Amino acid sequence: MKTGSSVGTRAEPRRDVRAQGGRGRVAGVAMMLASAASNQTGAAVGALAFPVIGPAGVVAVRQWVAAAVLLAVGRPRLRSFTAAQWRPVLALAAVFATMNLALYTAVGRVGLGLAVTLEFLGPLAVALASSRRRTDLACAAAVAAAVVALIRPRPTSDFPGIGLGLLAACCWAGYILLNRSIGRTLPGAEGSAAAAALSGLAFVPIGAFVLVHHPPTVRALACAGAAGVLSSAVPFLADLLALRRVPARFFGVFMSVNPVLAAVAGLVVLGQALHWTQWLAILVIVTANCVSVVTARTP
Repeated sequence: MKTGSSVGTRAEPRRDVRAQGGRGRVAGVAMMLASAASNQTGAAVGALAFPVIGPAGVVAVRQWVAAAVLLAVGRPRLRSFTAAQWRPVLALAAVFATMNLALYTAVGRVGLGLAVTLEFLGPLAVALASSRRRTDLACAAAVAAAVVALIRPRPTSDFPGIGLGLLAACCWAGYILLNRSIGRTLPGAEGSAAAAALSGLAFVPIGAFVLVHHPPTVRALACAGAAGVLSSAVPFLADLLALRRVPARFFGVFMSVNPVLAAVAGLVVLGQALHWTQWLAILVIVTANCVSVVTARTP
């Protein structure tokens, strides 16, 4: 009886640990889904303010909100930064500002679903660029074909809008690489917070100019502010908490839901319908990312 009792005592904590791990994974998935849905809904709501203050006005408000949130969370000790630490932070600030302005301008020209899918090529390219595996080469070929189908070059194509989406993709790739570099030299979110603050400062004259020449309505300011909260504050905090509960690889796979949710948000909030070939192209890009991440070797 003692042996049975002691075995039972040992098994119960193990079951508790598994149960807690399972609940943590479910909570992590819920947070990631909430983050992605919030991000794309915020972008769609922000687009509602385009007719009044334009993409630049919306981005300015979003940058200010992002700066406030990241400064509160990261609390960077700016005076202690060295010149070597400041250089990637300044580069990240420029990339951060350019990425959001290019994306929101692209949304105004080609729609939310197409713009976010093009932007998503940035992190996908980072994942595939350094690989020589046949699986990743096949994924890259599939993505290239999907991009051609997604863009569907023709006389009526909005090539400036497509170009801006691809510029946002390049910026997102740079954002990832710069964050990796900063993470090795600065603790926590100090580097990201400093970059967001500088980016927000850079948008002060831009935002002031836009708001003076295009007086905002209460509704436009509310939409732009909502975009800042939903697309900056909520995703940042949700992703931070989710990464404590799920593996980084799983997080990378789940990022693929963003183009799909962007297309849905564009349809529901903005009435931007996609052709079935564009939906198929989005599915191919999402699947390629999932295959690449799932089959990657853990170092």
